[in-house]
Amino acid sequence: MISISSHPRTSGPDPLAIAHRYASDAAGPAGWPVPLRFDPAQRWYHRLASAVDHEVWLLTWLPGQHTDLHDHGGAAGAFLVVSGTLVEETVANGRLRPRQLGAGAGRRFGARHVHQVSNAGDRPAVSVHVYRPALRSMTRYRLDGGRLRVAEVAEAGVAW
Repeated sequence: MISISSHPRTSGPDPLAIAHRYASDAAGPAGWPVPLRFDPAQRWYHRLASAVDHEVWLLTWLPGQHTDLHDHGGAAGAFLVVSGTLVEETVANGRLRPRQLGAGAGRRFGARHVHQVSNAGDRPAVSVHVYRPALRSMTRYRLDGGRLRVAEVAEAGVAW
């Protein structure tokens, strides 16, 4: 069973349901077009699917790997932890608020969601991410005196 956060959905397919489908059914790990890779230098990622209204990404995380605080350039979506444990941190009242997500746990998010994700555990982790529409940019932030400040805007295909 997956656990989810409640978030109003926009019209179209539920991104968490799409992530769950890629993680667990015939399209799951045995059917993924690439074998999992774990890169000691950085998170590994591969786009599994692209459709008119969404795209699906596979990510692997070794212990200690993480993202910076970032948004998804106006895309809404969801992510699902396939194996291992990830920690998602969001900003609330000027501070980071962590939420631990184990295998089977998922999270929907809206178009203005800012978070950072990390593998703070001692085992590798795998996750599936769905974005609606496809990612075109991501803004990276830093938390400065309790306020989010833009650190960089990265364009798809250029900076990741």
